[in-house]
Amino acid sequence: MSHLSSMSAIGKSTNIFWQECQVGKVDREKLLKQKGCVVWITGLSGSGKSTLACTLGRELHSKGKLTYVLDGDNLRHGLNKDLGFSAEDRAENIRRVGEVAKLFSDAGLICIASLISPYRKDRDSCRAIVPDSRFIEVFMNMPLELCEARDAKGLYKLARAGKIKGFTGIDDPYEPPLNCEIEIKQENGICPTPFSMAGQVVGYLEEKGLLQE
Repeated sequence: MSHLSSMSAIGKSTNIFWQECQVGKVDREKLLKQKGCVVWITGLSGSGKSTLACTLGRELHSKGKLTYVLDGDNLRHGLNKDLGFSAEDRAENIRRVGEVAKLFSDAGLICIASLISPYRKDRDSCRAIVPDSRFIEVFMNMPLELCEARDAKGLYKLARAGKIKGFTGIDDPYEPPLNCEIEIKQENGICPTPFSMAGQVVGYLEEKGLLQE
């Protein structure tokens, strides 16, 4: 038998009820033999977010763990295709991704979100909706000079030429995390390998007991 909560109003939605079902998060986690969580990878364009996300997904898959990667650019092809890059649209972009990540976590998956997500308050809002310390913020702390030198998408060049406005790190700020769970940076001027970065995150997830039921 399903259960309804009391009627409520959320945002512009009124007269709505929360529907509870017999199968809950704990049941799904037992089935998957893991704990649902959100690994939120943030950093400048070119810092290695997508590389880490994909490598981490592959490493966890090889361990029999179910993951899903939410890539910022990919999501703008569908869910967020109606959003631009104004401060307001960036905030809504992150809000939507945070809500989707929360759902994946509730489903028992290890959700890997890879987005620049430049504003601290937007990331903190995402953290606030994921319960039980299941939000793991990974800061790709790579210097702007390195990210700009990589420039795989050619976006820094366009931003420097004034052809892209509001580009993070050039004419729009990036606010680094103050209390991230994991910080990945160069060691003696050398970037860690994708496998090494993924290993750092996997080690954290193992230590916190998130890779077991």
